[in-house]
Amino acid sequence: MCGRFVLRASPQNLQMLFELDEAPPTGPRYNIAPTQPVLAVRTNPHGGMREATYLNWGLIPFWAKEPKIGSRMINARSETAAQKPSFRAAYKYRRCIVPADGFYEWKKEPDGKQPYLIGLESGDVFGVAGLWEHWEQDGSVIESCTLLTTDANEFMEPLHHRMPVILERQDYDEWLDPTVQKADPLLHLMRPFSGASMRAVAVSKMVNNPRNDAPGCVEPVGA
Repeated sequence: MCGRFVLRASPQNLQMLFELDEAPPTGPRYNIAPTQPVLAVRTNPHGGMREATYLNWGLIPFWAKEPKIGSRMINARSETAAQKPSFRAAYKYRRCIVPADGFYEWKKEPDGKQPYLIGLESGDVFGVAGLWEHWEQDGSVIESCTLLTTDANEFMEPLHHRMPVILERQDYDEWLDPTVQKADPLLHLMRPFSGASMRAVAVSKMVNNPRNDAPGCVEPVGA
């Protein structure tokens, strides 16, 4: 599962990493939570160019009668998303990448659940495979997304049995390619990321409250 994450990278860094024509309008986020707008990179559905845009976190299927279903659709299992009614159209036609430089998981400890910030050992930004959807009803339009998950690698297993699908940089083009509309050619991308290049740091319980979005959320504890 991936229920909170962090994005502190500069717009210029994101523009370079995701090969965007323009630097996206973004600032540091320390506690991104479900139902909030998240920055996502996708192929523009009209022009075919790569773009960065904001999507509500929690996918609302195009056939949903009301948008509140999105709060239960923040993650999708990569093993079954292509077959699930809620995700299969998006998997076929509307894939995206959600930039992050860390995500949170909680570990049970004697004094309660301890949050950990997990990311790359290098501290670099990475891209999480996602799906996006367009929902419209009575003149109201919402574009939303979900993050794909896979089995935990050996590094993540002590913290959680699932982890986000972190794409290798060289796989971004393939994941965003609108001409690929079958699941089978993409299944090799749905693998656990190498644990050898990851790190986890115990951080402040300030992150437990989604209303807190400040540098204190990523402050290491016990150092």
